[in-house]
Amino acid sequence: MTEQTPPETAPATESHDPAVPAAYAAFMRTGWGDRELDLPPHPITPWAAARRARLAAMFPGERLVLPAGTYKVRANDTDYRFRADTAHAYLTGNQTSDAVLVLHDDEAVLYARPRSSRETDEFFRDRQYGELWAGRRPSVHELSSSLGIEVRHVDRLADDLTRGGAPKTRVHRGIDASVDRLVAGDASLDADLARVVSELRLVKDAWEVEELRAACDATTLGFEDCVREWPQVLTYGERWIEGTFFRRARTMGNDIGYDSIVGGGRHATTLHWIDNDGPVVPGDLLLLDMGVEGHNLYTADVTRTLPVSGRFTPLQRDLYELVLAAQEAGIEAVRPGAPFQGTHQAAMSVLAHGLEDLGLLPVSAEEALSPDSRVYARWTLHGTSHMLGMDVHDCGAASTDVYPKGDLAEGMVLTVEPGLYFQEDDLLVPEELRGIGIRIEDDILVGADGPVNLSAALPRAADDVEAWMGAHTG
Repeated sequence: MTEQTPPETAPATESHDPAVPAAYAAFMRTGWGDRELDLPPHPITPWAAARRARLAAMFPGERLVLPAGTYKVRANDTDYRFRADTAHAYLTGNQTSDAVLVLHDDEAVLYARPRSSRETDEFFRDRQYGELWAGRRPSVHELSSSLGIEVRHVDRLADDLTRGGAPKTRVHRGIDASVDRLVAGDASLDADLARVVSELRLVKDAWEVEELRAACDATTLGFEDCVREWPQVLTYGERWIEGTFFRRARTMGNDIGYDSIVGGGRHATTLHWIDNDGPVVPGDLLLLDMGVEGHNLYTADVTRTLPVSGRFTPLQRDLYELVLAAQEAGIEAVRPGAPFQGTHQAAMSVLAHGLEDLGLLPVSAEEALSPDSRVYARWTLHGTSHMLGMDVHDCGAASTDVYPKGDLAEGMVLTVEPGLYFQEDDLLVPEELRGIGIRIEDDILVGADGPVNLSAALPRAADDVEAWMGAHTG
């Protein structure tokens, strides 16, 4: 494969950068050795090739354009850490920025931005792409050899897309504005492509299941790390747990799969509490909703609610076991051919009857469960499940008739995460309940014979949670 050096463009610099004299620039372009990056064959290669073939077959004769995305500015010359678009990574394994996958029947080409030539200023001056600023990017040859796909320089993309006689083209839009501008948009065609690439990911192949299992295993270790550091947790509060878990995520994976939720006491009643700046107080409950994103971008999503003192009070235990019973009912409903929403309905039935037993419902549990009522949801708030995969809320562009209104199929992976939340200013509940939030969440594979809990290594039963905490804090 021939490396092509595009015309030199001005490197991305800042106004406060010092001037570069011609003598310095000329000197920097000389005297460099050459070396190849060690990029072994990617294990995703056969799986990604099969996915591309399946997608292309659904749009015969058409051209499909799926960008990886580019950098997003955080402030001035500082960018957020790059994370490739999910659909692009799913179909290629590529995680470099500014790349674009183009499919046309049995032809698949990855247009990529490789490292710059040493005969340009980019490698030592450019803050986004320069090797001396941002690290060594793979070459066209290295990417092609690793990913098992034809790779061309991204500077060829515009010409290839606009060449005369181009077939009907669909673009996965909203990922890279520069790519969106190359092809006139057709909202219906492009939305249909987004739908299809989302639905393709609903059923996980064997490789994906193992990636999710590994993410769950790393997440279990992250929870254990946090409990082992309980003295520091009690001293420094929620921030310590956030930082401790992040260390595990970066050690064993790519990142956290989403902002960690570390809710001590009343913070546990805020569903997406990510400020994580409060204390962790003995006697309270601590809700931890955290997940490791693996190196290939598959993420876990696990929640445990822990007694800060190491043991539940009788009231806390009663409420915890009610949520656990709801989760068990939801997990039991995860079976091939069962409705996706049946998991939620099973869990909510348990919680509604529990709330009735507590004397909190203004009507009977059965009346509250009616779609015309749902008054029980004052204390449950959210859905019980969502699809899980490369995104924590996976497959979001799928047709609603398929997800969430469709049925479960073998190979799908979803969360089961019921909760009870009693706000600190809720005057309709007894004072002793106010400020208590409990959620239990696991990642469930739809197996041929029923549910498979990928995060089962992290204990859930109240006695087991107490014993686990004692083993790691003692």
